[in-house]
Amino acid sequence: MQIIETDKAPKAIGPYSQAIKYESFVFVSGQIAINPETQEFIGGSVEKQTERVMENIKAILEEAGLNMNHVVKTTIYLKDINDFEKVNEVYGRYFTEHKPARATVEVSNLPKGALVEIEVIAGI
Repeated sequence: MQIIETDKAPKAIGPYSQAIKYESFVFVSGQIAINPETQEFIGGSVEKQTERVMENIKAILEEAGLNMNHVVKTTIYLKDINDFEKVNEVYGRYFTEHKPARATVEVSNLPKGALVEIEVIAGI
């Protein structure tokens, strides 16, 4: 097992790793819209937050030597399921031809009042 960590994504805000590489998989912890340069939550629209989340995921995968085409499964947590289409639009820009398996659920709350959190599993 190997811990994946990069300064190009936000530091963990709790007792967890940005990602763990185990055998042929990389498990990326749920990401919210935290700017890695300032370590501050960016807030704003769900579209803006989703873009920051996807960039954080992309940076973590790159640190592991992977890219978005290696993602096999995502889970999206939404504060409001009515934001599904808005999140889907931004998310779709990161997965054009390659489309991983996915689950999307509405939750009652997310860290720092985030509107969206996304976790991924990638395969090597």
